[in-house]
Amino acid sequence: MKRVRISRCATQLLAGRTPRRPSCPCAAGLQRDITPHDYRIQARSLSTVAIEKDSELDIGTPDPTSSQPAAAPAPPAIPHRKRLAPEQLPSPHPFAASHSTKLSALRARLSLHQRFPLQTLARTLVHPSADPDPAFNNASLSILGANLLGYYTTEYLLCNYPRLPIPVIFAAQHAYTGPKALATVASEWGIEAAAEPGGEVDPGLLQFRRLRSGSRVPAALRRQVPWKWNVTTTHRIVATDEFGSDNTPPDPQSLSAVPVPMEEAAQSFVRALIGALHLHLGSPLVKRFYRDHFLSRQLDLSTLFDFRTPTRDLSKLCAREGFEAPVARLISETGRASRHPVFVVGVYSGKDKLGEGAGASLEEARFRAAAAALKAWYLYRPIEVTLPSSMEGELDTRKWKPNMVDCGEVIV
Repeated sequence: MKRVRISRCATQLLAGRTPRRPSCPCAAGLQRDITPHDYRIQARSLSTVAIEKDSELDIGTPDPTSSQPAAAPAPPAIPHRKRLAPEQLPSPHPFAASHSTKLSALRARLSLHQRFPLQTLARTLVHPSADPDPAFNNASLSILGANLLGYYTTEYLLCNYPRLPIPVIFAAQHAYTGPKALATVASEWGIEAAAEPGGEVDPGLLQFRRLRSGSRVPAALRRQVPWKWNVTTTHRIVATDEFGSDNTPPDPQSLSAVPVPMEEAAQSFVRALIGALHLHLGSPLVKRFYRDHFLSRQLDLSTLFDFRTPTRDLSKLCAREGFEAPVARLISETGRASRHPVFVVGVYSGKDKLGEGAGASLEEARFRAAAAALKAWYLYRPIEVTLPSSMEGELDTRKWKPNMVDCGEVIV
């Protein structure tokens, strides 16, 4: 007897073919927005009876009598936007970042690793004023980057200069990572700003809503007048930013759809880039990037001091440390009877010279000598320094050496 092929006579009895199941729930969510088909779980029936409706299948329902644990729920779909025209989007679509030559040039100019995605780099350029959606702006990355910049700068200053007064530390932090410093860094990186944000703009441009000329600064960015109770150093350390300002810094997300100046958008980008680098590349590469672009700048800390009564401060310092009382002695002079005399005075504690200064009068030279002695004390720098962040992730902690901790500045 001749064998009959089943595919000829029994095809109408088999279940209808269903589309292939997507590889992951995230891809299923994206495909569901692109195509009108409704993907269902593909199942194979052990019977040859046709199944009219897929709803008759009971797939994925756990048996209450079974001892096996239930399957973990599927992860939520990634946030996405519907297929809209670029002109209808508040910021460029993430898929457009891979075709932007400006982003590729920026990544190469900053010597970033190829593992750092262009989509994340494009997100760091979107200020909340341009796109209020927190999934597409740089508000969260900016908060993380601000904390990292403050942490790295503070530990560098405190470990390398353990005797610095608190006001000088605030001024040094503002000089390294302040708003104007970050805006200058962004300008040196070649960041260009878009005239108006939108989905059709190149993702390599800084996206923010510009503050018109002559308009008033937003309330979130205005400097508040300090009250009588919030002008202390303790309040500036705990309740304000890392620069010791009088008011609390604004929340980046509070600037949504609010026109901001160029400086605010530029510093937000730099902070967001530091946060994105920490998430994608890790802390070692971020610290190297911070050292090359921030700590490489020359800052003369001796110019940040402003002594009002240096002679009294030096006397209190010598009394606290157990030194002999400072004595000012004239070292040399020239032109005492002329129109422009010069006096060189030194401050001594016993046989040790603490400082030296020159001035047009004996009083001025004595003040400068006392100020030089105080700067020599406060700008002391240890030879070997171990930063706390260098021990992150280290299995061998024997390399750690405790740093010097000074008792603080002189309080008069």
